[in-house]
Amino acid sequence: MSSLFHSFAPFFVPSKVSLKTSSLPQHCSASSKIRGAINDDVPSASSANHTRAPLPNLRDMALSSSLADDQSGRRSDPSASATATAMAVMAPDTAKESTKGIGILNFLEGKSYFVTGATGLLAKAFVEKILRVAPNTRKIFLLVKAKDEEEALGRVKTEIIECGIFKRLKELHGEHYADFMMSKLVPVVGNMCEPDLGMPNVELATQIVEEVEVIVNSAASTTFDERYDVALNLNTRGPFRLLSFAMKCKKLRLFLHVSTAYVNGERQGVVREKPFYMGQSIAEEMANDPRANQSFALPKLDVHAEIKLASEIVQSLTKEDVVQKLKELGLVRAKMFGWQDTYVFTKAMGEMMLSSYKGHIPVTIIRPSIIESTYAEPFPGWIQGNRMVDPLLLSYGKGLLPGYLADPKALVDIVPVDMVVNTMVSAMAKHGIPSDPELSVYQVSSSVINPLKVHEMFGFSCDHFMSAPLKDSRGEEIAIERMKFFSSLNEFSAYIQDEVAERFGLRDSEVTSNPRRFEKLQMICKRTVESLIYKAKIYEPYAFYRGWFHNGNTQKLMVEMSADELKTFPLDLRSISWKNYFVNIHIPGLKMYVLKGGRSVPE
Repeated sequence: MSSLFHSFAPFFVPSKVSLKTSSLPQHCSASSKIRGAINDDVPSASSANHTRAPLPNLRDMALSSSLADDQSGRRSDPSASATATAMAVMAPDTAKESTKGIGILNFLEGKSYFVTGATGLLAKAFVEKILRVAPNTRKIFLLVKAKDEEEALGRVKTEIIECGIFKRLKELHGEHYADFMMSKLVPVVGNMCEPDLGMPNVELATQIVEEVEVIVNSAASTTFDERYDVALNLNTRGPFRLLSFAMKCKKLRLFLHVSTAYVNGERQGVVREKPFYMGQSIAEEMANDPRANQSFALPKLDVHAEIKLASEIVQSLTKEDVVQKLKELGLVRAKMFGWQDTYVFTKAMGEMMLSSYKGHIPVTIIRPSIIESTYAEPFPGWIQGNRMVDPLLLSYGKGLLPGYLADPKALVDIVPVDMVVNTMVSAMAKHGIPSDPELSVYQVSSSVINPLKVHEMFGFSCDHFMSAPLKDSRGEEIAIERMKFFSSLNEFSAYIQDEVAERFGLRDSEVTSNPRRFEKLQMICKRTVESLIYKAKIYEPYAFYRGWFHNGNTQKLMVEMSADELKTFPLDLRSISWKNYFVNIHIPGLKMYVLKGGRSVPE
């Protein structure tokens, strides 16, 4: 990575900025700001390593919480009232019986939606919930990447209508299920990475403009080390393109954008639900922290300049170098400005685009932490894809990951996808009413109100795999032991090489005496070790993470909900028993939907 830095040195010279906290910019009208922003079309505009400190307790977390004043950005004195601060961190009680509620079902009555990222896990769960609780929904327009309408329709049928998460809807509608779904779902050929969302059907685009009342953006590239230009195009420019389209929609009540809690980058302590403003830098924030007691020559974050930089570097590279160099570039730029990786950095810049250019559009940002399988709805354990922590858990169950690079006492912030959906729908109803334009942020997270430690997650997983072990290709049960933890990559790398070699019997005399078999197993071991070490490097910033996501806005939402609404849209993460979730729900779900129901694991 250092070679890349020197290769593009002219692009990496930081401009010095004032260490005084910048005030929030004044928003001008949508029409005037949007014209000069990104032509799709973007005109140019003008990391530090931290030692791993011990985890504080809740009181220390409260004391370290940033209680920034909304106007000046100045921090309040954490010693002024430790008790008051701690109470602010703790979640309030849920709704009382007398609460009238938000009116969620009334809001959903007969609505039309435009949903991006339609074939992803979260969008499917959202569509399923809407159609189950509000069957009189008018239309859900689904933006699908396809070459033509026939292919888009085929994707909707095979990837959505036939998807297992819709099992309850299928039971409800019986033989009329397919007709019901086709009467509600409208495939829309398009692409978030293209001007005008790449929608060739002008008539259909006009229909969306005339009818849609809620836009839900769940499209994203979630690869941590994605090519910088690719991640910028989808995660940063994509929301802006969709916002530009939203400004044409005549009945629009709300623009709901799905981000991630990890846009908070390297912020530490209890992190509150604050929107980003254009050019805001985590590195600058950390330098401004009075506890830092030092000054830096800081890079100035200019989102438009980052887009231009990535575009220019693409043009300067050969086809052989472009993928790797652009991956390295994204990681370098992210760390320079205080983010862990390309994914969270470009998602944060996407939020900046929305906050800066939203104009009169009411925008609500949902920031889930690590989204995993359903807790209860439409049934427990449904998941799509081998995602987030799941590759680690499955490698552990296969006996390939007996040790891991992580702080066992660090918190891992997990949320079931159905609770994320319930928060989305509840917040949508609350903010989708005629009101002054506003930007609201909801962090859907568990680390403050129901903390789960890394060693607990692996411990619960171990409990499951010991009682219901996976089987190898010979049909023999795979024995695992309690997870070992390592604090340095070098220690982990040396350990895992020995363990994998032992696991595959690479040192057995029977294998070493057979050159052909030995060479084959040696290659398998090499690929396995490289994959595990690569995963450890990518996940390392999160395995030692020191931030905890406050979810006070979600707690306030619960207070406003009626008892019936809380039953229909359960979103209280405090209700989860993590042991039960991992042992009886999540890992069985991984076996069913990721390993396709089988417990036999090929080597």
